[in-house]
Amino acid sequence: MGPPGAGKGTQAERLVKQFGMKHLSSGDIFRAEKSSGSELGEKLASYMDAGQLVPDDVVVEMMAKAITQVDGGLMLDGFPRTVAQAEALDKQLLEANSPLDAIVVMVAEDDIIVKRIAGRRTCPACKRGYHVTFMPPKTEGYCDDCEGVELTQRSDDCEATVRQRLEAYRAQTEPVIGYYRGCESLAIVDVDGNLDAALIAGEIIEALTALEA
Repeated sequence: MGPPGAGKGTQAERLVKQFGMKHLSSGDIFRAEKSSGSELGEKLASYMDAGQLVPDDVVVEMMAKAITQVDGGLMLDGFPRTVAQAEALDKQLLEANSPLDAIVVMVAEDDIIVKRIAGRRTCPACKRGYHVTFMPPKTEGYCDDCEGVELTQRSDDCEATVRQRLEAYRAQTEPVIGYYRGCESLAIVDVDGNLDAALIAGEIIEALTALEA
């Protein structure tokens, strides 16, 4: 858990490889639905493009379906985002006799988050990701692998929308972390998302490995 741009997706990829879990990203699930052109996708687009959180009932319905299709361990990325979602998730996992084991909480400064997200670019052809500062293409604005293909920026990655997303996060998602801190059976792993990604991964892996022992 953590604000948008704190590095949750990056760390999730590393941890999935380390522990062999299934990675469920609410953002990926939403974007797939959004691009499908369905009625639900259009509804999702109206919230996501405005930097607003998707309503709880829609989120829980979509994530519950995805969770029930997973066998074995899983990692949730970007969900739950409200206390109501957390309560619904706890109820579902309790019924499945598979409660949460740990919560990884990542924090990062607003200016760093804005720089990370607003600088992201993607090739529309091969889907390769870039960053104007941290991972720039060889030719500014164009994909290294697809000749003549111009990189694009997601509509919700502009600075104004990112700051709106941060405000929404503080109002609706930060309380979820407080909710989980009140659960005695859960391990909480706090990490500094301002650090280098490799250092962060090492800290999280060490903490989670200790829990398995």
